[in-house]
Amino acid sequence: MGGNSGGGGGSRRTLGDLRSLEEKAKQALAPGRKNVFISFDHDDLDDVNLLRGQAKNENNDLEFNDRSVQEPYDSERAEYIRSRLADRINQASVTVVYLTDQSIKSKWVQWEVEKSLELGKKVIATHSKNGAPKSIPSWISKNGVKIVPWNKLSDEL
Repeated sequence: MGGNSGGGGGSRRTLGDLRSLEEKAKQALAPGRKNVFISFDHDDLDDVNLLRGQAKNENNDLEFNDRSVQEPYDSERAEYIRSRLADRINQASVTVVYLTDQSIKSKWVQWEVEKSLELGKKVIATHSKNGAPKSIPSWISKNGVKIVPWNKLSDEL
């Protein structure tokens, strides 16, 4: 979720959109499903989408709950964005952080991890098969966040 940019642009939701969201929420709350908030840098969106697709192909009971933030961390809308993100994090059972060289520099990703921990959520960091970044930020290491490769993530959830 983090990043230096945000998503959604100013579009307005229609009644059909709201019904679709309601149905997704009902499915996410179905027994056995895990609602996962995934925190990532906007620059990693393509990788994260591939990982989401892989999870679906492996018949995991995971429902990813995130939005790509394309607003600067210190923008005029930042407080509103933080409020909406906090709601999404609070609804999740676990936060997964996708670690890359970009995400470890993202103020949004750092905030999402710290907010998740503040809300008592389990936080797990993951990375692609290429490995975790060489430098792990203190907001991951000092909080004892476990780091696992993506293909081992479901074992931790």
